[in-house]
Amino acid sequence: MEQPSKRKRTRRKKDSVDYVNNKEFGEAVAEHVRGVKKDEEEGIEPRPLTDYVGLCLYKIANGLSRSPNFINYTYREDMVMDAVENCVKVINNFDITKKTRTGVPNAFSYFTQITYFAFLRRIAKEKRQTEIKQRVIDNNSIDMFAEFGTEDANAIGESIVERMRHRNGLWDEDHWVDQDADKAPPKKKKRGRPAKKAVTNGPLNEFFNENE
Repeated sequence: MEQPSKRKRTRRKKDSVDYVNNKEFGEAVAEHVRGVKKDEEEGIEPRPLTDYVGLCLYKIANGLSRSPNFINYTYREDMVMDAVENCVKVINNFDITKKTRTGVPNAFSYFTQITYFAFLRRIAKEKRQTEIKQRVIDNNSIDMFAEFGTEDANAIGESIVERMRHRNGLWDEDHWVDQDADKAPPKKKKRGRPAKKAVTNGPLNEFFNENE
């Protein structure tokens, strides 16, 4: 019996723009962390990140933002910048003594996880801002947004706001409009044997009854 073939895990190609060599990146991060600890012991200002480490952090964030889960967000660049900022803030907390299978600290996995949660925080923040904008549109008239000067222009502006409110009602959970609310729910089919049809009297029944 043939066993089902396992689905191969796709990896980023070495010639990709966002490719990061995990071994070299892990060694560079470990060297930076050791250098910062040494600077703190000597009482001098901690050394800055090298250009290589900073570029790798950007490539990790940019590569993850291209995944199907995040690529369609219009504020994807903000997500990438938030992730890079978070990675820079916590880079000195990276545990360089943690053992891995290869013997090199897995910095790529560590910063990918930080990047992922930074993306989620940015998405939640943008969603809250969108809700605020929608509520402002829903609770104010056209005068809040623009001055047209004539009654006809004001009427056009009010119609635009009404359309935006309608879209808001379809989108906002508090004003959710179910477009199928007027439709009757589908009838559930009863399980079990179908009921027997009643026998109706026809011409043949009358014929047999007469012979009897």
